[in-house]
Amino acid sequence: MTPDFSGRIGFVSSGTPEADAAANELRVIYGDTPFSEAAVVVALGGDGLMLQTLHRVMRKGIPVYGMNFGSVGFMMNALSQIDLLERLAAAQPTQIYPLSMQALDRSGAIHSALALNEVSLFRSSYQTAKIQIVVDGEVRLDELICDGILLSTPAGSTAYNLSAHGPILPIEAQLLAMTPISPFRPRRWRGAILGNRATVKFIAREAEKRPISAVADNVEFQNVLEVTVREDRSQGVTLLFDPGTSLEERVLSEQFRY
Repeated sequence: MTPDFSGRIGFVSSGTPEADAAANELRVIYGDTPFSEAAVVVALGGDGLMLQTLHRVMRKGIPVYGMNFGSVGFMMNALSQIDLLERLAAAQPTQIYPLSMQALDRSGAIHSALALNEVSLFRSSYQTAKIQIVVDGEVRLDELICDGILLSTPAGSTAYNLSAHGPILPIEAQLLAMTPISPFRPRRWRGAILGNRATVKFIAREAEKRPISAVADNVEFQNVLEVTVREDRSQGVTLLFDPGTSLEERVLSEQFRY
């Protein structure tokens, strides 16, 4: 059955003059429904706005349709203010799942956050980080000397993970990509591909001398000692794409770019 979103669309803008103007024009035509009552959210901006919006709707089960006003727009559709209801009705859904992160800091506090792209650890000083990697309770790498390390979802594998020379994962693959950031030792280790049921723990070595921060998408915690990450299949979000431009197709096409 074709969905009818008439009168139930919420709009959100990145705040640039161009995005705000387009959002206001669309609100005049289609109205503007609060997130709590919307059947779909239309996000006008770039991939950063899309991530923020997906976090806002994560527990509400509301699909999000993006229109690109940013620079890359990997998670967005082409900009057009014509026939929005028809585009929404024909859009193809893709569901993605976040990583759940728990970070223990030096004060003993435990912080939790969700990441749709990746969880990253970074050195916080001029000193390189030293990190132990534990997968499902077994030490897999006793000491990685590096600028940092990240664990990426398939959806995030074409973002920072790709810039750090990590592998691109098919969007429906039940896999996670672990990728070091500027590794120094061991020199030849370039990361790992894990099943999505894995529980990964990163343990900071010499944490007082070599402080580390942990970041889940855009949420950062400093001076961490341990970071535990696993996929959370209970909190999926849905993106909508125009026919022929699905996230699956975009991820596949990215592998053949040169």
